[in-house]
Amino acid sequence: MNSSSTRGAPAPADDDVRREAIAEKVTQLIRRASVTPDDAGCQPLIAEWLAGAGFHAESLPFGAVCNLWARRGMAQPLVVFAGHTDVVPSGPAERWKMPPYEGAIVDGVVHGRGAADMKGSLAAMVVAANSFAARYPAHRGSVAFLLTSDEEGPAVDGTARVIDHLSNQGIRIDYCIVGEPTSQARAGDMVKVGRRGSLTGAIRVEGRQGHVAYPHLAHNPVPGAARLLAALDDITWDAGNEDFPPTSFQVSNIHAGEGAGNVIPGHVDILCNFRFSTESSPQSLKSRVEACCREAGVDARIQWTLFGMPFRTLPGELVEAVTGAIRKVTGIDTERSTTGGTSDGRFIAPTGAQVVELGPVNETIHRVDEHVRLDDLVVLSSIYENILERLLA
Repeated sequence: MNSSSTRGAPAPADDDVRREAIAEKVTQLIRRASVTPDDAGCQPLIAEWLAGAGFHAESLPFGAVCNLWARRGMAQPLVVFAGHTDVVPSGPAERWKMPPYEGAIVDGVVHGRGAADMKGSLAAMVVAANSFAARYPAHRGSVAFLLTSDEEGPAVDGTARVIDHLSNQGIRIDYCIVGEPTSQARAGDMVKVGRRGSLTGAIRVEGRQGHVAYPHLAHNPVPGAARLLAALDDITWDAGNEDFPPTSFQVSNIHAGEGAGNVIPGHVDILCNFRFSTESSPQSLKSRVEACCREAGVDARIQWTLFGMPFRTLPGELVEAVTGAIRKVTGIDTERSTTGGTSDGRFIAPTGAQVVELGPVNETIHRVDEHVRLDDLVVLSSIYENILERLLA
């Protein structure tokens, strides 16, 4: 970081100019109903907004997924804004106070699907990058955007594929800011400096179907499944550590039978998930579940899906830049956390990049009447720009 090079630089855009630019962009994005994996034209629009600031955009479609790589400059260090243009379905529009794909702004609040997760962040990032490029046209290093329409879906043909493509091209990301909604009460009060791993198990406890009047001719798997669940629920998987909370185990779905009251079911299906810390590994969790199955005396078949390993960005240039920018813009000493769900940061961190997630308040994400305060997006954009200034000016 070369702080002396910032002397005499033009001042950032004032809040009114920034607010107007963000409002216009977030409204246009929300009006594109980009339900995963449909981008609905969001990425070409963002590429157009960035082109005037000297970003070269490359479309990287994989399967039905749209991905965008847009870069300004070719030197290191490379700072990347990462995010997604896809959203979850809105559900019945009549349940919303305002149409979910209208992007209405009322009393300083942006309404619509994706307002917080994460079209608001994207608008704030674009405005920040354009303002930074105008103020520092000869900045060192490079700024880039990595966007996908596959974050809310299977996440197979999105960021993971783009990272493979960049690796094959010899492109190395040094710093990455993911725009996931991380804030709790106001913009910047929490950042994610890592994420827990996610492991899902589909457990089938086998039995033998039969008539309830002739139980000796059948084998009911429900009692065994109940013993198994009680044992799993009673385990302390680990105690966590200074970076991560303890590993958690949750059952998300149980199903048995065909809906008839006189049929003993032939099997019980249990869907469960671990959000695990670095104190546990996928193999250690699998082994303990399999041991519980044996101890409960059940015949179980388990299919495992690993959605991501835990990662943690240690204090360094990026964390210092992010926390310093938040303090300068808001006066907050932000909380550093590794809680919450998975994000596409799990695909970027293994490359060696320093990864931090920073976005708006997450209270209404994936809910009916999703919304975000426009002022929070203005603050967020100022923070993003200040991060670029600290890393590249």
